Amino acid sequence: MRYRYSAGENGKPVKKAIVYTRDEHGINFADVDGEAIDIIKKLKSSGFDSYIVGGAVRDLILGKKPKDFDIVSAASPTRIKKIFRNSRIIGRRFRLVHVYFGERIFEVATFRSLKDGHTSNTFGTIEDDVLRRDFTMNALFYDPEQQIVVDYVNGMKDIKNKQVKNIINLSDIFTDDPVRMIRAVKYAAATGFSIPLNLKMKITSQSNLLKTISPSRLTEEIFKIINSDKPGVIVDMLDKMGLYSYLQPQAAELMRKNANFQKSYLQTMTALKGRENQRGQAISSLFRDYLEGAFEWKPGPTENYKDICKAVRTFVMPMNPPRFELESAIKKFLSAKGITIKRTPFKTAAEGGEPSIKRRRRRRKPKSEPPNTEPTP
Repeated sequence: MRYRYSAGENGKPVKKAIVYTRDEHGINFADVDGEAIDIIKKLKSSGFDSYIVGGAVRDLILGKKPKDFDIVSAASPTRIKKIFRNSRIIGRRFRLVHVYFGERIFEVATFRSLKDGHTSNTFGTIEDDVLRRDFTMNALFYDPEQQIVVDYVNGMKDIKNKQVKNIINLSDIFTDDPVRMIRAVKYAAATGFSIPLNLKMKITSQSNLLKTISPSRLTEEIFKIINSDKPGVIVDMLDKMGLYSYLQPQAAELMRKNANFQKSYLQTMTALKGRENQRGQAISSLFRDYLEGAFEWKPGPTENYKDICKAVRTFVMPMNPPRFELESAIKKFLSAKGITIKRTPFKTAAEGGEPSIKRRRRRRKPKSEPPNTEPTP
């Protein structure tokens, strides 16, 4: 075990981080993505400290093979873009770089500072950057070249103790970003870690802050849960903590009222485990048990289809998927039930729908007759 120092206010060296060697952190180097390693090497050869960071490091320490590898660097986005031709800068407020290897995307961020608080979008140092991260388990930096883990916040200790510990002060962590409540529960459920009582109480008391989160961000979190290794466990824990009612309010209400629906819904979620689910499959998993157990069917597929489209869109709110994705998922569900919808039936104007637009035929103007040149009698 080694330590990383920096100069204190009096000029004397101050211990800042613990550096774990390969034998101490136990990461299997074979589980580290080769293309992520190449990105790190190229950034470092250009003179910029760079690391794999976040959930990938956590999973590697836990003996899991990560799906995604996020990278953080001292290089600015414009510099990263110059180093990698196969990349593009994204984001408006805080710019990131996506580096492309075929269909795969690696996200490379620049160290951010605490100049404007924990939601700062200004660049900084690694010591600033680590204090902006939410939980200690996600604040470890892995250098695959030297095969070391740099730990500024005792994240390795918390992983060994199987605890979800916050870095940002409890008075700020959820007011800065309420989605961190969902992440805390998601991490605990996915890893089997415990949430300390003070953190749990803060989540319970501030859960209503999730009302302010946009549907697009909540939708993003839903898809992350569905594509995780333990979607059923995560949904169950979110529901018990009172958070699933902000992600899928109607499903959460049905689970409270109907034990059979709760059982089938959680089984559906559990069955998604470890799959690379397409968006249509993901959407279908959210409404399948509702249609099978709680929806009132009418005779005739066309009548059902009109009602289903309306009911399902309401049921999955605040998630707001594109119409073609939602209808594709509904049609696949109906097809499995032996009902085929050949075309999307639209409501007429009289039924409250939009009036159909008919293309008007242009009338050809009659050719003007030549002037009469004959003399008037």
